[in-house]
Amino acid sequence: TTIDLMDASISELETAMEKGELTAEQLVQMYIDRINAYDKSLNLNSIITINSKALDEAKELDKERAAGKIKGKLHGIPIIVKDNYDVEGMPTSAGCKALKDSIAPDDSYAVKKLKEEGAIILAKANMSEFASSGSGGAVHNAYDTERTAAGSSGGTAVAITSNFATAGLGTDTGSSIRRPSSFSNLYGLRPSKGLTSIDGVVPLNGDRDVTGPI
Repeated sequence: TTIDLMDASISELETAMEKGELTAEQLVQMYIDRINAYDKSLNLNSIITINSKALDEAKELDKERAAGKIKGKLHGIPIIVKDNYDVEGMPTSAGCKALKDSIAPDDSYAVKKLKEEGAIILAKANMSEFASSGSGGAVHNAYDTERTAAGSSGGTAVAITSNFATAGLGTDTGSSIRRPSSFSNLYGLRPSKGLTSIDGVVPLNGDRDVTGPI
């Protein structure tokens, strides 16, 4: 594709795919190439797991688009989710090495709704163990790797500001969507409790946890 994919919004990418200027497969491949090129080499450490089926899912969504079957407003859009969200067939470690082989049997509610709109879950983002630390763990700020990613959703924020996916999901108990977003020059939203589901999300404090976009 000849269009500029860096920092492109969901609506811009959807328009490009509608016009035939871009495919979901091309978009997924670009993001995977960027993750492989920069996440470890620049010491960002924002990604735990890449979805091995992401390219196949993108190809299938491209076929559906060609046939005039559009799932929703996120058709073919790659999304990264914090690794406390269950994604069917992928590990959910919640940032804990002891859970690196814990495979989710089904999707969390938020992930299920994203897929219904046509989103591709591209990868799982690194996080502080069980979202219990405000430091962001081993994730490093993309603008200065000697500085903090600022919160347990730091992996998602660093991944998105590094153009490893179009958008991402974090969780917020105290400020873990808002602080990482601000530290990575992004927009993050902590919804009012109850407006988004925490079903299928490893909790820190179920009475305070919310899921939200970055």
